Amino acid sequence: MHSGIDRTLLGWLVVGWIGFTVLPWYALDDGLFDHSWILAGPIVDRDTASGLFQGLLHRRPWLLPLFAALVLPLAALPTRGEPQRRGLILIAVGLAGLGWLLVQGFAIDHRGATVSWLASRLPPGARQPGIGAGGATVATSLLFVFTHGAALRGAAKGDSFVAGAIGLVVALTLLFVFFPVATVLSSAVRDNAGAFAPGLFLAKVADGRIWGLDCLWSDYRCGVAWNSLFLAVLVGVTTTALGLAFALLVVRTGFRHKRLLRQLTLLPIITPPFVIGLAIILLFGRNGTVTQLVAGLFGVEPGRWIYGLSGIWLAQTLAFTPIAFLVLIGVVEGVSPSLEEAAQTLRADAARTFATISLPLMRPGLANAFLLGFIESLADFGNPLVLSGNFDVLSTEIFFAMVGAQHDAGRAAVLAIVLLGFTLAAFWAQQSWLGRAGYTSVTGKGESGLPMPLTPAIERLCRAVALPWALLTLALYGLIMVGGFVKFWGRDYSFTLEHLWRAFAVVPGDHGLVWSGAAWNSFTTTLLIAAVSALPTAAIGLLTAWLLVRQRFAFQRAFEFATMLSFAIPGTVIGIAYILAFNVPPIEMTGTGLILIVAFVFRNMPVGVRAGIATMAQLDRSLDEASLTLRASNAATVRRILLPLLRPALLAALVYSFVRAMTAISAVVFLVSARYEMATTYILGRVENGDYGLAVAYCCVLIVVMLFAILLFQWLVGTRRLGRRPVPIPALAETPA
Repeated sequence: MHSGIDRTLLGWLVVGWIGFTVLPWYALDDGLFDHSWILAGPIVDRDTASGLFQGLLHRRPWLLPLFAALVLPLAALPTRGEPQRRGLILIAVGLAGLGWLLVQGFAIDHRGATVSWLASRLPPGARQPGIGAGGATVATSLLFVFTHGAALRGAAKGDSFVAGAIGLVVALTLLFVFFPVATVLSSAVRDNAGAFAPGLFLAKVADGRIWGLDCLWSDYRCGVAWNSLFLAVLVGVTTTALGLAFALLVVRTGFRHKRLLRQLTLLPIITPPFVIGLAIILLFGRNGTVTQLVAGLFGVEPGRWIYGLSGIWLAQTLAFTPIAFLVLIGVVEGVSPSLEEAAQTLRADAARTFATISLPLMRPGLANAFLLGFIESLADFGNPLVLSGNFDVLSTEIFFAMVGAQHDAGRAAVLAIVLLGFTLAAFWAQQSWLGRAGYTSVTGKGESGLPMPLTPAIERLCRAVALPWALLTLALYGLIMVGGFVKFWGRDYSFTLEHLWRAFAVVPGDHGLVWSGAAWNSFTTTLLIAAVSALPTAAIGLLTAWLLVRQRFAFQRAFEFATMLSFAIPGTVIGIAYILAFNVPPIEMTGTGLILIVAFVFRNMPVGVRAGIATMAQLDRSLDEASLTLRASNAATVRRILLPLLRPALLAALVYSFVRAMTAISAVVFLVSARYEMATTYILGRVENGDYGLAVAYCCVLIVVMLFAILLFQWLVGTRRLGRRPVPIPALAETPA
């Protein structure tokens, strides 16, 4: 084992040496796509020089101590002492190197020294831009030097892969979740001048607009905290119930149109959220199609009932039910048929078996689906912005506090803290409900049982719940598709391709085809960033889930909550937090495509975590133990045993991360730039200018592209095979009269 650790250690040291001596230390103008440093070389050009030559030739001597941090680990070779001593050397060197990297980065920025006493001790004109490829490579190398040392000292049972995985996820979470959130939340205890003001913080927390309960006995509105909490609970319950109904209908019945139903449930997550709100208004608003039809048939006076709690609840349930479905379908598929057959052998009927065996085994999936729906409702920004009316919620209040006339970052931070408190309470309630019971149903042993079909009563209930909802979804998206090909949405329904041509025109030019459409730039940028961010989102999410379910380490519960933090914070706060944290050195990403990728990865990662936890809770640990007994490493066990069984969770993470990157609006509205414009911000600009035709036509194109991407992901990931016979479930027969 030690030789394996040392080979890996030498590999990471080589990576660190390359980063320090060859790669450009500082960020380049074109970011990841700037290759000018290859021609300039690592020595001559001050902007593209490596860390070693920045220190030797370009008057930045504070970088040279990092060279020692990359050489000293050689003292921990196997021939130079016991594993405990060598591990201590690696831990000390790794921590010292990472610490020095952080200290020098924050102490010297683009303007020079950040503390007065240091300015006189630095060379004249000493300053540095944000860290680049070389610095990031050295930081990664030093991190794994530290984790290898911890493994030698017995951490993670001496397994370098597990220790490295924990170290990597913790470091990424601290850097891209805790650091930006802490940056923006620190303004909650500061006044407008930046001075520490705890009294002002307490006054803002106790504000009646947050906690007011006048609505209980008068016509005044409740505080935004209670509005948001009630809405989140309502959405969590309804999305979980609908997701379960869809999952049962697809997996446990002979419903003929399962494939169509699978695709239909994914439609709401492949369009920008405010488009769903606009479609609901066109159907159920005062002048909506359904409202006018009901008024004409029954003489009912058209009202504004769709604005407020009812409208937001309807829109959010439409938008977030697919998340619950994606989480629950893998859980429903994983329920062991042998346990159901055992219950029936003991003379339990189908309904009792479902209530006492099948449904309890689905509790991890139900709990995770509710938690995701609850958090998504709290963090949603687009639907309340369109449909809230007088029903204020935390996410819109945070947005207006940030960018509205108030421009009160402190109040926005206080509201974000309240939102985090609700998330923490939901997380605690979920853990309490699950308790310490076991939910394992996939053991690796051969199973020949057939999954139990639903009873006629339960199947009818699932059909009664799921099919009308599917029809409503189909009607909304039919309306959206029509709106992109008519002259004026809501007035002139004459067919036209003008909007589509203005967005995606391609004309012949002097040197070939010219992509002259106004939307091409934002479309290609969005497609590239969504594709690049999908794989790391799924990989980090499932790796985190594996660590949480299969490993034991200190502060595990706190770490699990930390992985949900970026998911709980509204996207507007995440966007502004990233601007404040990453606008200046040492990590300078504002205006680049990288900041969008990072924001999407850590914003969407919790879905992969929760789906992975729900699915992995059904996999018996004996699968891992059998592999490890046969001398396979943890890395090989994850790759060959667990990953094929985690295909439903992998598919959920890939699909969700890709489509949310294509349709996100609240987080990226502050992060886009002229060079990196996203589709949703372009569409929002068209909506604000009243150009609904082009906006809806663009949405139609996005829907088609994302449906194709979902099918591609399903084909690439494949289906999970559990060694069970196909389920010959007959269609529901009609009861004879």
